Amino acid sequence: MREGIRLRVTVLGVAAALTATGAAYAGTTGGASSAGAARPVAGTHCPTFPADNWWHADVRKLPVDPRGRAWLSHMSPGVDLHPDFGPSFGVGPNYGIPVTVVKHSHHRVRVHFDYASESDHVRYPLGRDTRIEGGRRADGDRHAIVVDRGACRLYETFATRERHGRWYAGSGAVWSLRSDRLRPNGWTSADAAGLPILPGLLRWNEVKHRDIDHAIRFTTDLTSTHHLWPARHDAGSTHSWKYPPMGARFRLRASYHPRGFGPKAMAVVRAMKRYGLVLADNGSPWFFQGEQNGHWPDALIEQLKRIPARKFVAVDTSSLRVSNHSGATR
Repeated sequence: MREGIRLRVTVLGVAAALTATGAAYAGTTGGASSAGAARPVAGTHCPTFPADNWWHADVRKLPVDPRGRAWLSHMSPGVDLHPDFGPSFGVGPNYGIPVTVVKHSHHRVRVHFDYASESDHVRYPLGRDTRIEGGRRADGDRHAIVVDRGACRLYETFATRERHGRWYAGSGAVWSLRSDRLRPNGWTSADAAGLPILPGLLRWNEVKHRDIDHAIRFTTDLTSTHHLWPARHDAGSTHSWKYPPMGARFRLRASYHPRGFGPKAMAVVRAMKRYGLVLADNGSPWFFQGEQNGHWPDALIEQLKRIPARKFVAVDTSSLRVSNHSGATR
């Protein structure tokens, strides 16, 4: 089981990393999620999990979680949100979590895991083309997200590194992008919550077309040793339920109406109201994640930094559950 807190690390020298290509989205212009189908991953016909998946659930009418006020009190409620991608730290287009799309015929390798008992032991399509968060010499989380476009399978690893032709990672997880099936309860993934990272990333093309159809992954520093469906794992430092558990979902209040936001920033605001944020890992409070992409505009990032954490409420998503072993919703 993964222990401790992984705080966000600003990687110096990250400019040597590969430039993003926007490989995590392909969609149409128009309103979010009205077509009734999850948007496919760019360059593929693969959905980012089925349309009925928890990541795509509309949470605007769900009840407020009665424990949410206590959770929020331990989550630095006086701060503003921070986009964990784009030029947020002045490192330009190489900041964010990259996505690599490969053919089904891609060469596959064995990966040696630190958390082997909770990792999926299959061969992973990793190689010279694999883009790693922060670059191969980074000191941070070094997530690798790879989509096999032929089989519509998602491979994610944490603390990814290659040494003398052999691949290593802290943990690794594999999903079918056409399935709602969850990992075994108690298993980590490339995230402390045991959830996939890809469906929670903001992607440039979906923001550009103002067509975001999913919740957004975020972090906070102090969490409990509990997790809520569909999360499968936790890595908190306290047993108290007064601290937020992994898998907690937070909705931006409908009454929040920012001034001076452009159309793209407003699309993100609407998504936070409709789909919310998902607590998926330990890290800096209210940092929310997006793909590595050189097209993120400075103005958009600056506008997103003005969203106040105090405008969020925790929602109870338990009524959406069909099965403890599935991410499908009613």
